[in-house]
Amino acid sequence: MAMALVGAFVSSLIEDAVTRNSAAATALYVDSVIAPLLPDMLSGQELDDTVSRALDETLGQGALGNRLLSFRLWRADGTVLYSNDKAVQGKHFELSDDLRTAFSGKMVAQFNRADDAEDQVERASGKPLLEIYNPVLQPWSGQVVAVSEFYEVANDFERSLYQARLHSWMAVAAFTLAFFVVLSAIVLRGSRTIEEQRRALKRRIDDLSALLLQNQTLRARVQRASQRATALNESHLRRIGADLHDGPAQLVAYASLRLDSDKLVNPTTPASLREREIAAIKASLDEAMQEIRTICNGLVLPQIEAASLPEILERSVRAHEQRTGLRVDLSIGEAPEYLSPSAKICIYRFVQEGLNNGYRHGGGIEQRVVQRMDGDRISIDVSDGGSGFDPDQVGPTSLGLAGLRERIESLGGTFNLQSSEQGTIVSMSLNSEEITQT
Repeated sequence: MAMALVGAFVSSLIEDAVTRNSAAATALYVDSVIAPLLPDMLSGQELDDTVSRALDETLGQGALGNRLLSFRLWRADGTVLYSNDKAVQGKHFELSDDLRTAFSGKMVAQFNRADDAEDQVERASGKPLLEIYNPVLQPWSGQVVAVSEFYEVANDFERSLYQARLHSWMAVAAFTLAFFVVLSAIVLRGSRTIEEQRRALKRRIDDLSALLLQNQTLRARVQRASQRATALNESHLRRIGADLHDGPAQLVAYASLRLDSDKLVNPTTPASLREREIAAIKASLDEAMQEIRTICNGLVLPQIEAASLPEILERSVRAHEQRTGLRVDLSIGEAPEYLSPSAKICIYRFVQEGLNNGYRHGGGIEQRVVQRMDGDRISIDVSDGGSGFDPDQVGPTSLGLAGLRERIESLGGTFNLQSSEQGTIVSMSLNSEEITQT
């Protein structure tokens, strides 16, 4: 649409300019030929026969006769002073807009096909015509005294006008095409940029959505871990209370009851019997003290904050060997240089509890501890060669396994248990980069 509008506008301007220039040249030529033949139009308002014959001869012969199809000379009142069509010569007509414009001193020119001409004579010719209204000026005053109306056969002009139109449309089309190509390139580049930004934004949204989902999952895990940790702490306290009640408390109570026995209160009791009673009370108190120390040893950790991972594994394995008198096979692989205290405690408790469970439930057969690095993760396996058990039969409130799982998962690690008739393997895995920054 823009090309059509611009092309029509430019073509119209070029057509008007070409028409005016061509008409001006023709009018100047005609005026130079007929001006010497015209009398003083101010003093005489009619053309005598001599002037008419001279105009007939001039306009009907030679180059001018071949170029002009018709010629009229108008007076300001609408009278045709001269015409090569004698039927209209001397008649009076209403002035047209083009004649009024010419009488105002402006030349009027327009290109008409034969079927667009105003008079029947011009239409009957079937030739392209250049219609010209040229004011005739008095030489010394410049006053418009008459208007010459003539039709020029415009075959050459039509070809020139066609070429001008063709060139103007080609120029407009070329410019429009170039503009369209440039604009398309800009739009295409902008579209690609927008699409890339849209994909990048979608990736960021997907990443943020994944992070949000991960945060929600971690939050739920933390809440569940906190709830289970609270329950486990209560269960752990109840177990400690039960151990103290069933062990040291019973022994101390037994010793207290024997302190009030007749054997110690009655002065007639033989010294040997009293000494045996006192020895039994002492033995009961010693046993209670030993059980209290055993319970405390299970609760208090050794100094592991400054220890490395291999030292922690060796301490936990050696402590188990001292308690049970059984040998544990230890395999230590590559280890990170630094671990957080929470990670060290987690690993120590994992190995300690894994070995204790293997000793209690698997008989301590072929117990083994293996540590290795799987990429950026620390992996530790505690295994035994016992008869195994069904993991589905272990309740979620089991203090040993549940406590290990919660402790490991609280650090972002994983816990796994495999058991069969060939033995049991308890595994843990921690991300070394995360736990070194904790």
